[in-house]
Amino acid sequence: MKTYVAKKEDIERKWYVIDATDMVLGRLASEVAAILRGKKKPIFTPNVDTGDYVIVINAEKIKLTGNKLTQKHYIYHTGYPGGRREIRYDKLLERHPEKAVELAVKGMLPHNKLGRSMYRKLRVYAGDSHEHEAQMPEKYEF
Repeated sequence: MKTYVAKKEDIERKWYVIDATDMVLGRLASEVAAILRGKKKPIFTPNVDTGDYVIVINAEKIKLTGNKLTQKHYIYHTGYPGGRREIRYDKLLERHPEKAVELAVKGMLPHNKLGRSMYRKLRVYAGDSHEHEAQMPEKYEF
């Protein structure tokens, strides 16, 4: 029995739209990461980018469970000495709701060159409109 390995020519990419209204951030992010990696396809190969494009709309209506809105922090560094900054998730969701979804998905992808190419196939919008109608995206149901 031979093992199937996907080639670049065999990959057919689709576009999916996911409505994030009243969804839990972590559960949404894990599903989106699986689609971006291609784990939902029968031709999945770990070392090849077989995933599809994902558009997430209504990122401002995402939910966090428990006390994560006030207790969870996003920590980043400016690059300057003493430049460690942190922002609580409630403030992050007010200012940049799409950034919260992007960071959650990015953390669930591989941390290498392949993961960066998968991450580029993610589009997140705070409202319910997007500019990818020409790609004829399908609505994704969980």
